[in-house]
Amino acid sequence: MATVELRFSALPEHVRTARLVAAAVARRAGVDEAVLDEVRLAVGEACSRAVGLHESHDIEEPVRVLLIEDEKKFSIEVGDGVSGDSGTSGGADGTEGAAESDAEGEDEMGLAVISGLVDDVEVTAGKDGGLIRMTWPTATAAVLP
Repeated sequence: MATVELRFSALPEHVRTARLVAAAVARRAGVDEAVLDEVRLAVGEACSRAVGLHESHDIEEPVRVLLIEDEKKFSIEVGDGVSGDSGTSGGADGTEGAAESDAEGEDEMGLAVISGLVDDVEVTAGKDGGLIRMTWPTATAAVLP
């Protein structure tokens, strides 16, 4: 099992680099060429979501991306530093509610796009942050019984 780890500052301009690295590693891992555009788009959505969450929660730590090559599958994990118990409820006077509602809407839209692009996707949130794990079969998985 080979793993490539990528960490980048939570800035939108770094998302493109993450997409390019993910596509290159996916190609080397044996992911079908016809699926590489989906890999790029899904990684872009997941990384953009993580960047947005870091910005909205003032998190300084980098976004984490793991590219994991197994025998029969290729997985990408995009992690953010927003703990699952950080809640996004608005203020008592309602002043923060609209902005946070917009952020939640964008978050849900990004997850919907990822789910449409990737058949095997898992989204989790814990005290150490959120994680999106996306998995694709490799060419060796198609050849082996």
